[in-house]
Amino acid sequence: MVDRAQLRQHTVEVLKVLAVAACYYATARLGLLQQLVRGQVTPLWPPTGIAVAALLVFGVRIWPGIALGALAANIILGPSLLPVLVIAAGNTVAPICSYLLLRRAGFRNELDRLRDALALVFLGALAGMLISATVGTGALVVSGALPSEEFWPTWSVWWTGDAMGVMVVTPFLLVVRNARLPYAINPARWAEAAALGVCTVAVTVVATETGASLLFLVSPFLIWAAFRFERAGAACCALGVSTLAILAAGRMTGPFAHHGLLTNMITLQGFIGTTALVSLLLAAVVTERNRTYREIKRLCAQLSDKVTRQDL
Repeated sequence: MVDRAQLRQHTVEVLKVLAVAACYYATARLGLLQQLVRGQVTPLWPPTGIAVAALLVFGVRIWPGIALGALAANIILGPSLLPVLVIAAGNTVAPICSYLLLRRAGFRNELDRLRDALALVFLGALAGMLISATVGTGALVVSGALPSEEFWPTWSVWWTGDAMGVMVVTPFLLVVRNARLPYAINPARWAEAAALGVCTVAVTVVATETGASLLFLVSPFLIWAAFRFERAGAACCALGVSTLAILAAGRMTGPFAHHGLLTNMITLQGFIGTTALVSLLLAAVVTERNRTYREIKRLCAQLSDKVTRQDL
């Protein structure tokens, strides 16, 4: 019986590793559709978000899945085996370092505190992804696949792309994992959620298809999502808006038309970074405020009940 239980547990662990590897590889292939530099450096790298989320949910023992996915994603790109192994190692170590930094900071997967949002942005995304960008770009330069003068432009795109993946994808996955279908929600609430989704998509499409710089029009809908639907609304809207902006940049339409690679890169990543940061931080503040309000309301009710009993 013990052997069967252990075998079942090991089988589940192996399946988790393979599932993480498959998700990493699949999202890597999607991310490479919008490459900017040498066919493998993109403005948003979703696998880093999946890797950090997997580590936060399953623990550090899931790292082989990240390593397998990174190796599979990079081995078909070249330039040769040794640089590929180095890049895959950097793509594995960076999320692990982000995970360790987040756990050291007391990060909670619920993302219901402002400190959790700040930790995810500055420790999980910006700090941890320095490793993958430095190791990956360095490997390309040393192998001769990238000219040395292209190191810093490539490094900046690599770093911000990995960081955007953590800022946009990781919160979405954590929110989806903890989501429960709210059966008792008022139909008006469902209607508001549907209206928010439709309006956000419509405004984003208009902003990314119009020649004028209208990306700022998305901000009110991100605020709406954070205030009314907290983490779930903010994470979903940020992911949708970022995806539509990336597609527009790939087609070079709207604010991304008639500009060079560097200008489009700065515009796109600045927009994605601002979208993710504002949504995440505002949702965390609203969630923390609402939780405090509910706690105060509960304590007031308890106090009122005690006073009533004493009067009787």
